[in-house]
Amino acid sequence: SRISDRFVMALFVFLCAGIMRSQPPQFKIFNYIDTYAPEAVEQMLSYRIPASVILAQAIFESGSGHSELARRSNNHFGIKCHQWQGDTVVKTDDSANECFRKYNSIRESYTDHSEFLISRQRYAPLFKLPITDYKGWCRGLKEAGYATYPRYAEELIKIIEEHHLYE
Repeated sequence: SRISDRFVMALFVFLCAGIMRSQPPQFKIFNYIDTYAPEAVEQMLSYRIPASVILAQAIFESGSGHSELARRSNNHFGIKCHQWQGDTVVKTDDSANECFRKYNSIRESYTDHSEFLISRQRYAPLFKLPITDYKGWCRGLKEAGYATYPRYAEELIKIIEEHHLYE
């Protein structure tokens, strides 16, 4: 009977979608790494920012791509508008109704993140560090004011070490 076959198929799709949405956080991180590690490596080769740091920032800032900001605007790094000329979204962060950059693609978010870091003088000392010094990069990002979260550097280092992103 066609109706029961369709019902069973619809139920199967519904249950699978629920399982995917309710993945444990570790699976979301593993999936994120599998999906975006090649982009992080490409950014590293183009801009000399450690891929491990890029991925850790994106995982932390975007909730492995599941945050409201990431879903609404492809913004995987929490970059605020500043002098941005493109599309924007408004979201409460440190203050109410802050302006964040909106991207057409996640790749565009990754590239803008790299260009954001390389174009600001406050991050210049980081580019003198060895590409393998992820701890120095994480601490330097926090010291330069990338994030207001007090344990930002430690959280990035924890993500890198738990998931062997330095490899």
